Amino acid sequence: MVPNPFSWLLRAVGVGIARLGLISEERARRTSELAWPRIVTGVARMSKSAADVAMVGVALGSTAIAGVGFAGPYWGAAFSIGGGLAAGTIALVSQRFGAEAFDELGQAIRSSAALTVAATLPVAAAFYLFPEFLIGLLTDTPQAVQYGADYLRVLAFGVPFAGLNLIGSRALIGADDAYTAMLLRGGGAVINIGLNAVFIFGLGMGVVGAGLGTVLSNVVVTAAFAVGFARGGLPGIGAFPVAISPRGAYWVREECRDVVEIGLPVVGRNSVWTGARFPLLAFVGLFGPQVVAAYVVARRILGIMNTPGWGFGLAASSLVGQELGQGDESTAAAYGREITLFSVATYVLFAAVVAVFATDIVVLFVDSPADPSVPIAVDLVYVAALAVIPQGISAAAAGALDATGDTRWPFYSRVLGMFGGAIPLVYLGATTELGMLGVYLSLFAETAIPAAINYYRFGTGKWKAISREYRPDAAD
Repeated sequence: MVPNPFSWLLRAVGVGIARLGLISEERARRTSELAWPRIVTGVARMSKSAADVAMVGVALGSTAIAGVGFAGPYWGAAFSIGGGLAAGTIALVSQRFGAEAFDELGQAIRSSAALTVAATLPVAAAFYLFPEFLIGLLTDTPQAVQYGADYLRVLAFGVPFAGLNLIGSRALIGADDAYTAMLLRGGGAVINIGLNAVFIFGLGMGVVGAGLGTVLSNVVVTAAFAVGFARGGLPGIGAFPVAISPRGAYWVREECRDVVEIGLPVVGRNSVWTGARFPLLAFVGLFGPQVVAAYVVARRILGIMNTPGWGFGLAASSLVGQELGQGDESTAAAYGREITLFSVATYVLFAAVVAVFATDIVVLFVDSPADPSVPIAVDLVYVAALAVIPQGISAAAAGALDATGDTRWPFYSRVLGMFGGAIPLVYLGATTELGMLGVYLSLFAETAIPAAINYYRFGTGKWKAISREYRPDAAD
């Protein structure tokens, strides 16, 4: 693995906490090895998402930003489905990898891929056939509807590929290889940004160019995963930890059942956020188009701040799952607790850096620093920098629970955080004297509530009995 400053920094944070006697240095090292590639992937992909908005904003203005923002929740549906089923993938793969049941890995991955394609094709069809109707549910501004619909219609072709990329990534991480997953998905994000620049500015394709860049980059990454698993590696990338024959069975009832049982609550959990974005954007829209544009920009920046959760959540899933595969429940519990602490420390560092440079980052999204949405967005970023810190607890604890098959409580926590806290607060802000304070408080509600619930559930230890139903010996 090629050393880099980011991996060194993350390892230094882990070692620093270990020197305080709060976590095991060996577990901190293993966690950082798995987490940093996934965090880099997250930064790359969230930067890609931010670049979509920034390029569109510079080329077409704040109305186009709003249009792309209104299409965002729909595109998120692909990740809700793919990411949910991929939770089943990483749970099964990590436990089998830890138990050295390598002959069972291929079936889990093939079944996950088949389920993902079947689940995402109807979503893709809806995006292609009814984009104006779908965007029109969120706004009645004609130009914003047109921009959003044009963008969504193109994105429809990328929906199945986005889901398959998540399956491939989680399969590698479950087999203790986050680095290769980073190279492929992070590389895809870089390709996406380059294609966007060509399509948006070089060819003048606007939002259609942004959508086309996203689709093509996802196709390239899916092809790389498919070839890599079939050959056991890729030239220039290296060997994969597992080789999967594409000619095996894709439907084995027991494997598909396990993937669905573990993954369905995660699909629900992801869909809570995707579904919540619709009323959130609709209520934010009551503040006016400038606030909508500022909110979309702030959410993109929040997405970058939230990338440590990508790494620590999946590291927890992989490491906790591997220990459970070996039957070591006490070490699995120690990993869950210590990764959560490590995660929070890293979130604090990320959030502090973004807060310091908040204004400089926001102005990258507009064609002029004098744009009236800039001060609104900067204030939102400051609030988000504080509100994102509890996400360090929520993501790590949810990742640990995912590895055990105990995926329902993180779903319940997300529902309560969004529909019991965040959405009502935004609505009150838009319709009462609470104003923007309601939007600020909503950012805290969506992170703090799940953090408290997820960590409580992990602390009960009830996941130990649940995990025994999905371990390799249970499948025999």
